[in-house]
Amino acid sequence: MFGKHFYHQSLRKVVVAFGTIFNNITIHRTDSSGNVVQSLKVPLAYSPKEKFLVRLEQQASLDNREMAITLPRMGFEISGISYDASRKLQRLGKFKSVNTSDAGKMYYQYNPVPYNISFNLYAFTATAEGGLQIVEQILPYFQPDYTVTINAIPEMGIKRDVPITLNSVNYEDTYDGSFTQRRAVNYTMGFTAKTYLYGPVYSQKVIKETQTDMYTDTADSPKREERIVIVPDPTSADANDDFGFTTTISTFNDAKNYNPATDGDE
Repeated sequence: MFGKHFYHQSLRKVVVAFGTIFNNITIHRTDSSGNVVQSLKVPLAYSPKEKFLVRLEQQASLDNREMAITLPRMGFEISGISYDASRKLQRLGKFKSVNTSDAGKMYYQYNPVPYNISFNLYAFTATAEGGLQIVEQILPYFQPDYTVTINAIPEMGIKRDVPITLNSVNYEDTYDGSFTQRRAVNYTMGFTAKTYLYGPVYSQKVIKETQTDMYTDTADSPKREERIVIVPDPTSADANDDFGFTTTISTFNDAKNYNPATDGDE
């Protein structure tokens, strides 16, 4: 619709960063003496809660030995995307960068748009102890937020700190059913990631000369009195070079004016 395709993977990077936070949680099972007899790394996947519940119900009875999902397990999903007006930036502000492979151009982006990404994190265990171990390894890090750094636009050198806030923790346990019914303890944790979405990258040639004509009269046919020309020093400098400026001031009494169409004085 807007005529310029771009895709910075902004949302995807937030999803990956969110999942990375919880991809190394383990559960220890101990004997009566407190010795660890088994250590389980909890698998993590991007999947809605309903899919896990369906897989659990595939082995509703312990008398049925068909393969079902194994516990413990964790999953997460995006539950909503909303605009955050409280973090709105000035609309015409710009990020600027120079590509080393094309130093004759200046690349820029306008200020990003703030959005809140809502996530739900699910933890499924067969025992209450397992669920408590998972939750206790997560909650202390959120007070109430945890900040991750995302390489938002690598080609522009833009990195952004994204705070992820813990909003809620809900608990479910299935007590009803027969003795052969499989138990499932479910924790649902709600999070909000405060990120930004970036528009397309634009480019423009580097300006290497500016010319200003000064007038002392603004009549119908004004005549120039003075011209100020500024160029980089050296003139071969690119946008990412360290350079100074040379200013040339000229005065005129010829009653001519500069014509930008012909690039000459007439």
